[in-house]
Amino acid sequence: MIEPVIDAHHHVWRQRDLPWLQGPMRPRIFGPYGAIRRDYPIEEFLDDVRGTGVEKSVYVQANWAPERFEDEVAFVQRLADQHGWPHGIVGYANFLAPDVRRQLDRLIRYPRMRGVRMQLHWHLTEAYRFAARPDLMRDPVFRRNVAQLADYGWTFDLQVFAAQMADAAELAAELPDIVFVLQHAGMPEDLSPPGRTAWRAGMTRLAACPNVVSKLSGLGTFLHRNDPAFIARIVGETLALFGSARCLFGSNFPIEKLWTDYPALIAAYRAALAAYPAEHRADVFRKTAERVYRL
Repeated sequence: MIEPVIDAHHHVWRQRDLPWLQGPMRPRIFGPYGAIRRDYPIEEFLDDVRGTGVEKSVYVQANWAPERFEDEVAFVQRLADQHGWPHGIVGYANFLAPDVRRQLDRLIRYPRMRGVRMQLHWHLTEAYRFAARPDLMRDPVFRRNVAQLADYGWTFDLQVFAAQMADAAELAAELPDIVFVLQHAGMPEDLSPPGRTAWRAGMTRLAACPNVVSKLSGLGTFLHRNDPAFIARIVGETLALFGSARCLFGSNFPIEKLWTDYPALIAAYRAALAAYPAEHRADVFRKTAERVYRL
């Protein structure tokens, strides 16, 4: 019997809506991406997960043009109305705007809204860089705006590198009423001994904040392959720090489709968790996502 799974991080898209899929190929964090410079409709996602035990999913924003933030959520809500999938939506808002409530109030009308992501990751390597600067979490406007999420009951999906985790932990500690969902287990990209030490130290600081949960996803991003041994190591270290009730699985499809298929990807996570008690597996694959995203 295949245990039920919630995929807490996937995307569906139309190529014409995503600026980064248009025009000349530009360096991206996940390497060459010609194979996904096309529509990725919900029908294809459902075909990809068929037979894997996935019963629910959460869509995470895919970087439409910022001014079209509501169009993206409206598009995904229409898919949910038509197909029943996805079951939750993490949209986008600009938390550097003078008053983010003007944007959040436009999104609250969509029943499947569950959270917001504004990507904050900054890196010395330009291809890995998304945010304008590394210290946005210290900006008083940003912090004041993130605090508003408590009134909506929405998560903030937090995407940072190890060097930014101290700021992220400070933000989470200051806003205990907001659940922060750490993307991709903190994006471990430097696998040298010093890099691993820095990642582990940052994760330890974040794990000390009870309102931070870690999403076990996107672990092929820097390797450009599905590596079960690497997944098992990151899953094991993350579970040791956060506990299973604060960890959840996400596929990051179709990005990971660049180097693997869905059955192979989820098989790697199942193998990584095989020795854990059934209740821990249930947390990672279903219960944490149900609670965090109210599914």
